[in-house]
Amino acid sequence: MKRLLTILALAAAAWNLNAQAVHVFESDNLHCNDTVYVWSPAQSSAKDIPTLILMHGWSGNSWDWNKHTDVQAVADRYGFRIICPDGLYDSWYVDNADPAKPQWRQFFWNEFWPEMAATYGLQADRTFITGLSMGGHGAMNIFLDHPDYFKGAGSMSGVLDLQYSGGSRSYLPSIFGATDIFDPACVAQCAVTRLDRYKEICGDDTKNKILVVTCGTEDKNFVIAAEEFCQKCRQLGIRHIEMLSPGKHRWPYWVWVLNYHLDWFTQVMEGTNIGEGDKIVR
Repeated sequence: MKRLLTILALAAAAWNLNAQAVHVFESDNLHCNDTVYVWSPAQSSAKDIPTLILMHGWSGNSWDWNKHTDVQAVADRYGFRIICPDGLYDSWYVDNADPAKPQWRQFFWNEFWPEMAATYGLQADRTFITGLSMGGHGAMNIFLDHPDYFKGAGSMSGVLDLQYSGGSRSYLPSIFGATDIFDPACVAQCAVTRLDRYKEICGDDTKNKILVVTCGTEDKNFVIAAEEFCQKCRQLGIRHIEMLSPGKHRWPYWVWVLNYHLDWFTQVMEGTNIGEGDKIVR
């Protein structure tokens, strides 16, 4: 990382933005800048408040979520600090096989995460990550890199199996240095493929974390990926929530379902019963 420029709330206000902090990374890994917006609950400067890293989708940027909903209001409502990094137009939140192109996961773990952890005191039992579409794929895969760093992860209409990526199938293989979407190099990058890694790293501790998978039933290919992912969670005995409800691959659905992710993350963090139990009542 060449340099990190942190612009705090006063500068943000001067720009007419409602983010409370803006971090601009001049990244060697991305070969470009990455702008990260941070919204903290109003009148809260504590470092131990829960944190949600919120990812955007394909063709978006770090300001996308705030274009479609009032992120500050969401942060105030749930008491979460919300951090939105820029996944670039089509990085898929991965390291490109071409070293001259963005190495997004290297950026996340070597630049973004250390700065956020130092600045905001991220704690594993109070930190979550989720995202939509491409960002759902990215959020789950980042969680699966280091599940011990998080309390849970989510996916909203996420491409959890890349073979269901629709139009992106034409160029995704080149990102991974693969010949086609079924090439082992692609398959190895699918979140559903990497679930075994979660069990290997965390063992029984998966019972203390949560994976949240939501998708609109009118979302064609992506709902298939969501169901496949949850089926594997059941096979592996991984604690998860699956919610399929009417909705399309559109912002109204994602803005609406974000509330459910935050509700469930809050309940798991606080140890609230989320309908689980081993007593059967007949």
